[in-house]
Amino acid sequence: MEHPQQHTGRPDPVDDVDHVAQIQAEWRRERPDLDVSPQAVIGRLHRLADRLSAELALVYQRYGLGEGEFDVLAALRRAGAPYERAPGELAAHTMVTTGAMTKRIDRLERAGLVTRRPAEDDRRGRVVALTDAGRRLIDEAFTAHMRNEHRLLAHLAPEEAAALQTLLTAWQTRLDGTGQPERRAG
Repeated sequence: MEHPQQHTGRPDPVDDVDHVAQIQAEWRRERPDLDVSPQAVIGRLHRLADRLSAELALVYQRYGLGEGEFDVLAALRRAGAPYERAPGELAAHTMVTTGAMTKRIDRLERAGLVTRRPAEDDRRGRVVALTDAGRRLIDEAFTAHMRNEHRLLAHLAPEEAAALQTLLTAWQTRLDGTGQPERRAG
């Protein structure tokens, strides 16, 4: 009997249960000289990140936002009253280039969710601020976003979520710090 994937070109959902393990098995067969064990973590994290991004985007879309626009509005809201930041500061808070930030701000300004004005302390500088409509929208969207994140984390026991948070924080800190794995004594 032929495998269904050969007929449709789509993966069989049953085979996708542990796609990473399948990939590792194939690489072990083809390249037994290589240790492919990192794929067990990195491959699964990559697949999980894609899945989580798609799940989060569903909420943003309900509010007419993309992930980038949501991030800008959230960064402005987190700034506290009067809910404004310089474009460069927004770019740093959302980890995008200033060019990408300009496009996001343009779209949000056209939608009436933010305004731009000259900075008071530097006439060449600009300030981006939430409008009342932007603040109402991000408050509503962020509430839905948090409900969604709670829903996604509910698949883990509280102690599993706490352990995962600890591990991911340690890993990120080490990667961001030196780029070298920490050597343990003994």
